[in-house]
Amino acid sequence: MNFSDIKKPKSPARAIALIAVMAATIEVGKLALSFLPNIEVVTLLCALYGYVFGFYGVVAAAVFVCIEPVIYGVGTWVATYMIYWPLVAIVFMLLGSAKIKRRLPITLIALALTVIFGLLSALIDSTVYGIGLNYFRNFALYYLRGIPFYLAQLACNAAVFPTLFPFLVKKLKLINKHVFLS
Repeated sequence: MNFSDIKKPKSPARAIALIAVMAATIEVGKLALSFLPNIEVVTLLCALYGYVFGFYGVVAAAVFVCIEPVIYGVGTWVATYMIYWPLVAIVFMLLGSAKIKRRLPITLIALALTVIFGLLSALIDSTVYGIGLNYFRNFALYYLRGIPFYLAQLACNAAVFPTLFPFLVKKLKLINKHVFLS
């Protein structure tokens, strides 16, 4: 995919509004479920927006990442988010471009990305806090510490992707037709 493949919106204002609404729904979804550890819709929404809206979904994921430190402050998780959430949108943008629609590959890719989130978090945390002779031990400890949370996130995505992703793609494609020239 190159920049000439990006759909042109009916107007720049529509593109900006769409990106703002997507970023806001990601943030609201995260806040709404924040009382449940790692039960989340951020992965689903970033994946959906990348899949249906392509580059604009990637931009929405990046805007979401920029909103997060304003609400929660800055920590090592910001670096993880800066890499991970746009990556999810990009991977699903590519899946959408390739017209991959089957539930199993989409769910397996979502689960693989969820595993990558855990590894990336541990990598960044152990790099920032664990520099020294025991780097690999520190990495292992950071990763092992997060396993209960990663398992919850995996279970959540294993349930949500095969059930909601296809349905929501259809609904978002209707919105896409009204925002962009088809």
